[in-house]
Amino acid sequence: MSAQQSRTPTAGVISAEVERSRQGSLSRQQDLVAEEVPVALVYNGISHAVMMASPLDLEDFVLGFSLTEGIIDRPGQIYGMELSQQPLGIEIEIELSSECFLKLKEKRRALTGRTGCGLCGRESLVQALPPAPRVSAAALPELTVIARAGEQLQERQTLHRLSGAVHAAASFDQAGRLLAVREDVGRHNALDKLIGAQLSGSAPVAGFIMVTSRASYEMVHKCAMLGVATLVAVSAPTSLAIDYARQSGMNLLGFTRGDNSVIYHRAADTRPCDTLPDLSA
Repeated sequence: MSAQQSRTPTAGVISAEVERSRQGSLSRQQDLVAEEVPVALVYNGISHAVMMASPLDLEDFVLGFSLTEGIIDRPGQIYGMELSQQPLGIEIEIELSSECFLKLKEKRRALTGRTGCGLCGRESLVQALPPAPRVSAAALPELTVIARAGEQLQERQTLHRLSGAVHAAASFDQAGRLLAVREDVGRHNALDKLIGAQLSGSAPVAGFIMVTSRASYEMVHKCAMLGVATLVAVSAPTSLAIDYARQSGMNLLGFTRGDNSVIYHRAADTRPCDTLPDLSA
């Protein structure tokens, strides 16, 4: 942190001295900027990944990241975690079950000495694009419900309101009541934190999830792994996200702003499905 920056009472933002131009005139002011720090994830003593993230709700982040990256199948496979502030960032020591750690070591061994494709270290198309998990199909929430959900999310984006530089992911019940919100400088991180909150039991099961970013295939895949039947994005989806929504049987909406939405996929079959992932501890 430079001499011109200082922490504020609000976690996740830093006060910075700036020069602001208005109508051709410059003035020195204090501004709030989103805090971004390296977060190292260390599983059973072995460093696995360093993510750039907001230093908030990191326990939720570890749970969500570990599930959506296929490191664990359920939260009970993480026995504990310890956060420590280091000179260059935050280190999180994670105690993983021996079964999961063995699987993680085998995956890391397969990657050693190979040139990655640039997508999270995965060296093949099969690894980069795993099959989309099937979800239990659910009716699309009413568009008026989704519009109200967007208003609630906007009101609860605390860090974004202060700094304008973070994404949010929020869960709602089928009636559109806000259940939980998580924010982060990274859109994937925000969603992982929300997923982790649900896995830990600190957030109720979601009827649908709304994100303030575009909907990439990774976002659809993460929601499908949690068994969420509807993903709503404020921005556009990608073609692969639409393909994944079709494969998983998920409702996918984009460009959701106010009363406006575009439905890119509507689940045609709303019968119960018995292929939901087992996320019990």
